[in-house]
Amino acid sequence: MCCSHDIKENGVKPELQDKSYLDRIKGMRFFDPHIHMSSRTTDDYEAMADAGIAAIIEPAFWLGQPRTGIDTFRDYYSSLIGWERFRSSQFGIKHYCTIGLNSREANNEALAEQVMEILPLFVYKEGVVGVGEIGFDDQTPAEEKYYRLQLELAKEAALPVQIHTPHRDKKRGTTRSMDIALEHGLDPAMVIVDHNNEETMQEVLDRGFWAAFTIYPFTKMGNERMAGIVKQYGTDRIMINSAADWGISDPLAVPKTAALMKDMGISDEDIRMVTYQNAITAFAQSGQIDEADFARVKNIDQSLKFSGNTILRGGQQPRTDKSSIIIR
Repeated sequence: MCCSHDIKENGVKPELQDKSYLDRIKGMRFFDPHIHMSSRTTDDYEAMADAGIAAIIEPAFWLGQPRTGIDTFRDYYSSLIGWERFRSSQFGIKHYCTIGLNSREANNEALAEQVMEILPLFVYKEGVVGVGEIGFDDQTPAEEKYYRLQLELAKEAALPVQIHTPHRDKKRGTTRSMDIALEHGLDPAMVIVDHNNEETMQEVLDRGFWAAFTIYPFTKMGNERMAGIVKQYGTDRIMINSAADWGISDPLAVPKTAALMKDMGISDEDIRMVTYQNAITAFAQSGQIDEADFARVKNIDQSLKFSGNTILRGGQQPRTDKSSIIIR
């Protein structure tokens, strides 16, 4: 039987959250450089804004079941640069995205060929800060083929690359991803290698790439381990994200990790580097990120419309008292 306590840790409804950690990070700003907001609710956006998340990057990814035609990709990419960007702005959060063919979907070669034809129509759009998330899943020949093609697209567009490292045989897949990027002449400073752990991070840093860590319940990286990594290795080229996809995940992972690091004696400046500044530095190489935009998007008018649609429904008024248990 479910109760509010059962979903307290992984749910994000503001009225169900233990907000005591917010006091410890009051005044801090966060940038989540990998979060799949198409999977999240408006409650999540409200909670993220309350926790100090100023900006996010939403990578293109697999939706949980196979897409069946090219128009499904076209509509999805359009939503990342359109509706989702608008929806985020309605909660005072600046939204960017990376566009790419996810490694899992690269194995449908007939459809992947069609996707490669339309990717150039999207990677040059406003708000697109990289090609991603791309790389390996099962490390098949098809995955390698479309990874290489997208690396060339990133070079042509002068955009950073956001690499998805595989869940299985991660170390070999991470090394292989970097080897191929270097074969294609990419500057490691333009490549963000994501989903790192203790087994992969040293090589990523030694070779000059950015090392991103996903704070994700039960898999990838817990935030206690993450704090230990920052204490041991410092902050150079390290960034933290939540992923927060349709699985069991937490869109508040970045501010929660910041609070934990603060509790563990890590300085505010080091926290700022791994939860905010490093992501900006890496992805600003796209020429698309201006920190002044983070403040401008705070001027929220939730009556605005996108393609005739608004986040409000049936004459709704914006909720201004989010702590109230009364919903009118």
